[in-house]
Amino acid sequence: MPRRRTTSSSSSTAPSAPSAPRNRTPQPVRVRRRTFGDFVKAFLAFVVLAGLVVGVPFALAVTAGWPFPGGAPSLDWLQREITVTTFLHILTVIVWLAWAQFTACVLVEVKAALSGVGVPGRVPGSGPSQLLARQLVAALLLVGATAASLTPGLSQLGQSLEGNQKPSVAAAQQTPGIFAQQQEQAAATANALAEQAGQAGQDAARADGGSSAAHGDTKYYRIQPPEGRHHDSLWEVAERHLGDGRRYKEIFELNKDRVQPDGSRLSEASLIRPGWIMEMPGDARGGELVEMPDEAPDVSEQVQQQISDYAKSGDHAQGSGGGDAQVSLPEQRPAPTPANPVTPATPVPGTGQEHATPAAGQEGRSFGLPEALLAAPLLAAGLLGALGRRRRQAMWQSALGAVGGRRGMEPPTPTGDAQDVQDALLVGADPEGVRLLDRSLRGLAASLTAESRPLPVVYAAWMSGNGDLHLQLAQPAGKPPAPWQQGQDQTFWMLARSDAEGYEEAETAAPYPGLVSLGTMDDSRLLLNLEAVPGIVSLGGTEADRAAVFASVAAELATNGWSDRMTITLVGFGDDLTPLAPNRIRHLDGFEDLFETMSAETRQRRGALGAAGHDSVLTGRTGPAQHTRWAPHLVLLAAQPSDDDALRLAELAADAGRLGIGYLVGTEGTDLPGAAWEMEITGAGRLLAPLLGLELDAQMLPAAQRRAVVELFTDADPGSGPGSDPEGGPGRPANAPPFLVDISEQGRPAVYARLVGSYEIIGLDTPDGERSALLHEALALLLLHREGVHPRVLSSALWPRGVTADVRDALLERLRAWLGSDPDGTPRLGTDATGRLTLAKSVVSDLDVLRSLYYEATQGRGAGSRQVRGRLLTDALVLVRGPLLADRPEGRYRWLTHEIVDAQLPLLVADTGLALSEFHLEKNRAEKAIEALTAALRTAPADERLWHELLRATHTTGDPGRLRALAADLVARGGARGVPPRTEALLDELLPTWREGVSAAG
Repeated sequence: MPRRRTTSSSSSTAPSAPSAPRNRTPQPVRVRRRTFGDFVKAFLAFVVLAGLVVGVPFALAVTAGWPFPGGAPSLDWLQREITVTTFLHILTVIVWLAWAQFTACVLVEVKAALSGVGVPGRVPGSGPSQLLARQLVAALLLVGATAASLTPGLSQLGQSLEGNQKPSVAAAQQTPGIFAQQQEQAAATANALAEQAGQAGQDAARADGGSSAAHGDTKYYRIQPPEGRHHDSLWEVAERHLGDGRRYKEIFELNKDRVQPDGSRLSEASLIRPGWIMEMPGDARGGELVEMPDEAPDVSEQVQQQISDYAKSGDHAQGSGGGDAQVSLPEQRPAPTPANPVTPATPVPGTGQEHATPAAGQEGRSFGLPEALLAAPLLAAGLLGALGRRRRQAMWQSALGAVGGRRGMEPPTPTGDAQDVQDALLVGADPEGVRLLDRSLRGLAASLTAESRPLPVVYAAWMSGNGDLHLQLAQPAGKPPAPWQQGQDQTFWMLARSDAEGYEEAETAAPYPGLVSLGTMDDSRLLLNLEAVPGIVSLGGTEADRAAVFASVAAELATNGWSDRMTITLVGFGDDLTPLAPNRIRHLDGFEDLFETMSAETRQRRGALGAAGHDSVLTGRTGPAQHTRWAPHLVLLAAQPSDDDALRLAELAADAGRLGIGYLVGTEGTDLPGAAWEMEITGAGRLLAPLLGLELDAQMLPAAQRRAVVELFTDADPGSGPGSDPEGGPGRPANAPPFLVDISEQGRPAVYARLVGSYEIIGLDTPDGERSALLHEALALLLLHREGVHPRVLSSALWPRGVTADVRDALLERLRAWLGSDPDGTPRLGTDATGRLTLAKSVVSDLDVLRSLYYEATQGRGAGSRQVRGRLLTDALVLVRGPLLADRPEGRYRWLTHEIVDAQLPLLVADTGLALSEFHLEKNRAEKAIEALTAALRTAPADERLWHELLRATHTTGDPGRLRALAADLVARGGARGVPPRTEALLDELLPTWREGVSAAG
């Protein structure tokens, strides 16, 4: 992960650096040996294997003979009597078959273990036999230093090309890596150092035999080579020798940026290599540690010099502050300084920290906004965007009569937990970060396509606090296309935020739709590419904690803005999450349904890739078949499968990475077959992956917030909100506006704001100074939300990049003073019981009046009086002067992108115009109807209903030339897309010769 350079010394940053002077006398680094118990287990496994593989056939051959017949049997044996001898012969054949199956399992497991190919092939019908063979082979190979893993090893992820990577300072980087170096290179380094340590015996005592009295008891540890699935990590070293894995940071600080024997340096706790030397804190304990120098009688001069140089590098780092050691390492670029900085500001969106003012971690708790969503900017942006689309869709369906009789221009106002969650989404969302991520990835895909290069496999992406994007590749893929730059080594590509902002929309498929946020480390956010994992990702922890992580992953995948299409299969959980994205999410009840479904899809994808000539779905996404068949399929299995089911799933997932299929599986333990990456979620919300060197603040969606999010989406569906009636009917009341204005003569407001058209305020003096625009924007936000605005929503809307509590509070005081009080002394800006800011009824806008007039005309007094209805509708249409906030300054009112008022206003104006047109046509006043429809079209020109009624009203005038002119205008507006089908059908009915006029004009 990108890490800022620090100028403090190593000694000042180490949490528990020893106070006594460190010993700098060379000492040997011991090679850890196998324990006696390991040899006992291996011997017993050898005895059992020999007995089953060799002893059983030998005993059968001696006692019962070989199972092969001496000649061709005759047919009369089928009519013979079944005797005891015959029965014993049948049992003998069965035993021979069982032996043959077990022997095949042993051969398969031995081949997989020695070759390191990953998950071994499954012998048909083996079940427990193959499991027993696997355990015996693993026990036998436990004593071998080069035993390969029985499942995909973590060190095999992110491999480099063989032979072209030299150990260098650049191999230890500041951008976070979650994968170890190439296993072969690490093993070679470890073996070389072990050989050096073994040759050191004869010269160590002579080299510096009497120096121990002059030095302390500094201890060192040597990173061990991998054993099977196990790979040494600083977490495990700290857990064994310091008693707490979380103290790995102390080891890291003691050894940071010091030159290792192979020439590399340690710059990230996750990037350690076998054979590296680690200086340990003074309280470290354990037999694998080496104290200098008395326990080092056999050290060669070469190894002695290496350790001596390493010890001096520690003093150098402390004395110089590490500056020299970091000169050649890439740094995280400093965040750009704003033109008018505020101190200390809220963290920038996308850092995993909330947008709230830092004065108020306590304030945030008192207001009760869910911290889980405040700390998930990409998830919040996806949910907020999907919710807005759902509400717009509901309004259009309502307007077009999809729900009988309902006028659904006003979505239900959320309350309780749903209101808190909606506010948290508004505060926490980072739509700009989502937009830049999407454009950056699509731009990369377009650039590679232009160069006829395939997409590289990306395991993870890191979004740093200053907005830079780092992609971690599975293997080197050459020089990245401009403006991308190569990171600290060939497996990292980096794009600066300033370059990402220059990207335009690219017409290409989303290259990495399987990226999903897992959490934050320091100031960077990790997105894991689930579809690229060569196997299964397992997640351990309690059921409730796992469910919160699974819900977050599912919700972000379903609503993120950097994907086109995908399928998300939820197994054993999440049946309530379907409303978030019905076209993406599907739910299966159990493992058998999953296995049947995914087996068929795996076969289909393999065949499709072969037929298309692609190696993986990535090559298909940049070829001529993009957008058609290579969407990812991500499976989230919350409950741990049984042993047999886990083996079947591991076999199924062995080839999933190139097929665009990803598996995230919950487990109660840590040993899941086929698990390429193993993670654990703690009760404190930490996502741990010790073997990967990760310790994240996990992104979670707890049960309460999950239910509230689903409630927002279900309430947005047509016919599902409060007061809706599936039966419909003209007598049923519609959704009332959130705020009804007294439209009588006595209801004159004290403050009147015109929002429909140019922004004007009547009843208040214009504020002085540069703060006028900010006060106007704050008042507009409050006027559009009569239900109340959370203070944190207000501050995040006005200052998207953060603000301090004192600046926000000062603005609210100015706003209160500007609005003043009513004659009875009541402030016009108040606070309700939940702490949300509300306006008094004496402060209204023309949009409030427009809503109230339409409601009274159609559902109130005008419903029973034709004269009142006509007057109210006419007054309403007069208020319409243009689009909402037509002259808003550039760069302000960006929060309107989260609102649906831009869709509500045209619908409201169109419905008003249609109602007034109907009112006039009832009395055959076609010209008045045309005038009303034309006025409505100035604000809602895309509403097809207005054009249809205008055609009908024009037809009633009996003027064919006028009707032909209107038809020509419609055709011209349609352009290359042509006339909509329903409009075309209406023209055929009203003006059959309209096509002739179009042809003549053409």
